Amino acid sequence: MEAGALDRTLARGRTSARARVARVRSKGFHIAQCAVAAGVAWLIAADLLGHQTPFFAPVAAVVCLGTSYGQRLRRVAEVTLGVAVGVFLADLLAMGIGSGWWQLIVVVALSMSVALLLDGGQLLVIQAMVQSIIISALAPAPGEALVRVSDAVIGGAVALVAATVVPAAPLRRPREQAALVVHKISALLRAAAAVMQDGHPDRALALLADARATDGLIRELQMAAEEGMAVVTSSPFRIRHRSDIRRMADLVEPLDRALRSTRVLVRQTAVAAYRQRPVPKSYALLAMDLADATDMVAAELEADRLAIGARDALLAVGEASGLVGRAEEMNAEVVLIQLRSVVVDLLLLTGMSQMESTDALPPPPR
Repeated sequence: MEAGALDRTLARGRTSARARVARVRSKGFHIAQCAVAAGVAWLIAADLLGHQTPFFAPVAAVVCLGTSYGQRLRRVAEVTLGVAVGVFLADLLAMGIGSGWWQLIVVVALSMSVALLLDGGQLLVIQAMVQSIIISALAPAPGEALVRVSDAVIGGAVALVAATVVPAAPLRRPREQAALVVHKISALLRAAAAVMQDGHPDRALALLADARATDGLIRELQMAAEEGMAVVTSSPFRIRHRSDIRRMADLVEPLDRALRSTRVLVRQTAVAAYRQRPVPKSYALLAMDLADATDMVAAELEADRLAIGARDALLAVGEASGLVGRAEEMNAEVVLIQLRSVVVDLLLLTGMSQMESTDALPPPPR
């Protein structure tokens, strides 16, 4: 028992390590983009304009680029305005009331209040607060505060230029993730068909655990779609891909429904196996045919198009679902109902509406 627990722990550790490495690889371009932008911002402020230790230029560039492609223009505006508010107020108060612990309380409270009055976002408020603390603590020489503001502008400008250079990977990721979800549906259908045929309870429970672990796939798809839309919004060189990304983003909801229907199918299959309730062989064959049609859907999505080419195969499965014989057990009947639900959900990926997909299936067997 202890050995089994150790094996599971080690397996989870390996999986977690692979996930972390994959995450770093997926952000490789973004890491390089931020690093280069930081260096260029320092080069412009220090070597070209002669600013002494312009630390905020690279900081502003990295903060503006952020860890995602979304809202970069807003981040540039908030960082620059936040620096200006914090520096101006701190410099003004330092000349009037000096510096110290109680003066710092006044400066931070005032800078945050002004930032909020400007209806700024969280980034603007934080930058105003941080800069007011830096100015109060360092007490820069006259004129140095203005240099700090210009450093922020330089960093923001460099970030804007860097933001226009975006790789194609975020544009491919939505369709790749969508195809991954569909492939998972296909794998679950094939495994469910095997359980229907052999009725093995342990295999059914393992399949059920596998199905329940698929929630993250839809979250990843949603994030991929949002990132893709952010890319085509922030980069003028990628704007032509907007319609393709929007088409993939519109598939998130039907894919979510298809995966949920498949999980319910797996659960009903597992219940039938656990209770030793027989499922007609025709239902297992129907699940296998549906898995084949689902693979066709995945291939269409990988080719960056609606799964129109898989529509006939899905309709054929739907037609067959109305011709199979009825089961004696209620659990088996529910399995057939869920198979039909998966067909309807997948037909949405071929461009059919909800009403068209539902009407395309013949009445269930009586």
